[in-house]
Amino acid sequence: MVTSSLRGEGPVPSRTDAPDVYDPRIYADGVPHDRFRALRDRAPLSWQEEPELLGWPAGPGFWAVTRHADVVRVLKDSGTYSSHLGATQIRDPDPADLPFIRRMMLNQDPPEHGRLRRLVSRAFTPGRIERFSVTARDRARALLTAAFADGGEVDLVRAVTDDYALLNLTDLLGIPAGDRGLLHTWTERVIAYQDPDEPPVLDAEGRPVNPRSPAMLAEMFGYAQELAAHKRRHPADDVMSVLAASELADAELEMFFFLLTVAGNDTVRAAAPGGILALAEHPQEQDRLWRGEVSLDTAVDELLRVHPPVLSFRRTALRDTDLAGRRIRAGDKVVVFHASANHDERVFPDPHRLDLGRTPNPHVSFGDGPHVCLGAHFARLQLRVFYDEVRATCGGLALAGPPRRLVSNFVNGIKSLPVTPREPSAPPA
Repeated sequence: MVTSSLRGEGPVPSRTDAPDVYDPRIYADGVPHDRFRALRDRAPLSWQEEPELLGWPAGPGFWAVTRHADVVRVLKDSGTYSSHLGATQIRDPDPADLPFIRRMMLNQDPPEHGRLRRLVSRAFTPGRIERFSVTARDRARALLTAAFADGGEVDLVRAVTDDYALLNLTDLLGIPAGDRGLLHTWTERVIAYQDPDEPPVLDAEGRPVNPRSPAMLAEMFGYAQELAAHKRRHPADDVMSVLAASELADAELEMFFFLLTVAGNDTVRAAAPGGILALAEHPQEQDRLWRGEVSLDTAVDELLRVHPPVLSFRRTALRDTDLAGRRIRAGDKVVVFHASANHDERVFPDPHRLDLGRTPNPHVSFGDGPHVCLGAHFARLQLRVFYDEVRATCGGLALAGPPRRLVSNFVNGIKSLPVTPREPSAPPA
């Protein structure tokens, strides 16, 4: 053990005895804030082992980045920390799949990343997104009104937020109503692959197949090409019509469809119930929001801070470098933990206190640097509309039981959230 000379907070964990923040099963009980606090204080860059878990093979290990300043540094420095070299998931992809996975914008570095981002950003114009606000509001109101009709216990995820996120995304993309169930199936396959409720697809030797492999995405990609061909013949005011008419190659269009389908759906799908959970756990702040004492804009960002949709992202060091006083070698995996950075006491006073009026609020829930979330504006719009309609539909929400969380070290998902509404006219508790 080596004693810290910076903060006097006790011994620095060695390369192998830092608290584990890799095991996906940990997150079934919520974000392990105690472990992240220990790492931020004593080992802000800690080595994490990758043992065989849940049928997936062991990996070489990685560096966990837990302080806000270091997370931002890694995310902004694509010249040192690459998204392309080993892609952006903690687990190493099969070497045979890596060239395929690298086609996605998420798994590219500048300048190629910038070229693709500029092409697709044309589809995410503020005007197009704002036009969806009326539809999103009507949808939120209808789903919430139906869910709260009898005033009893409701699973908010099943009754409201899953449909709200999925239907908004399919409207934006221009996907026919009859095909929307396909997107849900494809998203579950990719996002929930670590969860025991979503059994993995096994190969001939009984090993789980990477849900991001070419074989597992063939159906989705075939559909993307069919939809693009339809949009070229019948263009409309939607994102797929813009992409279909762009200069994207077929392989690039397929990967964008995958990225938008999965990331576009699951960002709001994870954030919306996570925000309601935070409000239910902090009734005084919930009452402030219901009384209009804080703006929806600051409330949305604070709820995103305490419940980021994405827990972690991986980079790979392109060269030897130093970070947080430790030496990183070229080829090492470097994983940033958004949930830890968002609760860093060095940046957020009293970080575990929900403060819907918190400003400034430099959370990293949508990332930072060149890969900052392309759909962040769309996500914030949906969340702002959703919380506003919850506020208009009932007098408040209380937990009716514990949430069920996704088993994942990547997505901060909630599978079930039982709540009971108050009558709109009821005074705050």
